[in-house]
Amino acid sequence: MTRFIHDQFAKQYLTELLISYGQIEMSKDITSEVRQIDVLFTPASPFPDGIESLGLLGRMAKNSSYTIFEPFRNAVSKSEIRSCMGKLFDIHADLERQTKRNNTRINEEELPYLWIFTPTASADILESFNFTLDEENWGKGIYFLGKALKTVLIVIHQLPTTPETLFLRVLGRGKVQRQAVEELEALSENSPFLTNIIQLVHDLIAVLSARQEKEHDIDQDDQELIMKLSEMYEQQLAEIKKQEREEGVLRERRAMIESILQVRFGELDSELATIIDQVIAMTREEFTPLLLQLSREELLARFTN
Repeated sequence: MTRFIHDQFAKQYLTELLISYGQIEMSKDITSEVRQIDVLFTPASPFPDGIESLGLLGRMAKNSSYTIFEPFRNAVSKSEIRSCMGKLFDIHADLERQTKRNNTRINEEELPYLWIFTPTASADILESFNFTLDEENWGKGIYFLGKALKTVLIVIHQLPTTPETLFLRVLGRGKVQRQAVEELEALSENSPFLTNIIQLVHDLIAVLSARQEKEHDIDQDDQELIMKLSEMYEQQLAEIKKQEREEGVLRERRAMIESILQVRFGELDSELATIIDQVIAMTREEFTPLLLQLSREELLARFTN
């Protein structure tokens, strides 16, 4: 199912974003039974600088001593929410047993929080669990249960379209996800840190495209995502090819200029070498007569003043 593909992408995506700031465990087993947590994040100590660059995701990661992330591709169900909370409480119980063995007291503030990511959530889901907003501190789309339950539901399609929510919106669906991916691509041009994230997005399109060819069971959202990512990927390839062509032209032009200077003056000394970059900036029609007609002193005077 494509849901599995997106689940794997979400785990790898969150891991790549957070790995610089602490320890990550994916698909962590719960000892009470065969269940797994999608992503468990334990921040480094002392907390590393820079996590604020992840926006709301960074705030979530800093909210407790360690954090559980459970991303869902489709709208989360009541049963799935209860299952996630069950895993959270298993971890709480395990921590409480450890403190008893060590004759210490549990610190409520250090117990992990559960953050459930869902593209959408019905009014029935929100009302039946009594989820409530905390817009003053967290903004729209982020719903909390009672403080002691340490459970938060992030409804991605309700999040405002701001830089602070970007890394969360990538985990949405349809138009929300496509727009976030576009923003991420634009941001990556000036942020080497995002290179691996962009590669994950490209890997996602490759897997989805292969599945589409093989089984023809891709839903409409994924079809549109494939089209958008393919278009962006083709644009990137075109830009790379254009850059390579331009670099090739510059290399040829440099070789030509160096050859003319060596033939005319017997060698390319350090003084003549300093004018090459300025000469390259001219067209071939402009620089060829100058290199052939001007003396060494005239060339240096023209391009070094």
